[in-house]
Amino acid sequence: MKTLYLIRHAKSDQHGGLADFDRPLNQRGQAAAVKTGLWLKQKHIQPEWVICSAAKRTQQTLEGICQHISIPATLIDYNERAYLANLYTLLELLGQCPEDMDHILMLGHNPGMEALLIYLCGSNLPLSNKGKLMATATLAQICLPDDWHQLPSRCGKLIQIIRPSEIKQSA
Repeated sequence: MKTLYLIRHAKSDQHGGLADFDRPLNQRGQAAAVKTGLWLKQKHIQPEWVICSAAKRTQQTLEGICQHISIPATLIDYNERAYLANLYTLLELLGQCPEDMDHILMLGHNPGMEALLIYLCGSNLPLSNKGKLMATATLAQICLPDDWHQLPSRCGKLIQIIRPSEIKQSA
């Protein structure tokens, strides 16, 4: 079986007159990214391949995560096509993952990340207290069949959804 970790970028700065692609994380977002990395470390999760939108906020989210887990730069695909990608582009990017990699981390944006999660696992998914599925810095862990190229609708099993507010601070 394969495991996909979907992460929506952490909270970004809405001000500053920057283009959307160039918006950085705000202070809350930086803290949430680090907490997500802490959760991955606590669970002994080590991604073998990373697909990360090339946008500044997704790259900074990954930087925060990497404060707790080490991911070699050679295993990270900073992909411009992942920026605001729709479901079909995200599926195509997954289909290009190395077949021998079993643990993939994908960092991106809504609504694409939510659409991918619903496509893979169905629509009966747990929402946050505020009624959101993939709020900022949310991580969804999904068990998938053995072929990144063959991902039909509802082929995945949601293992869990983790939100930064649910992660304990102890290292």
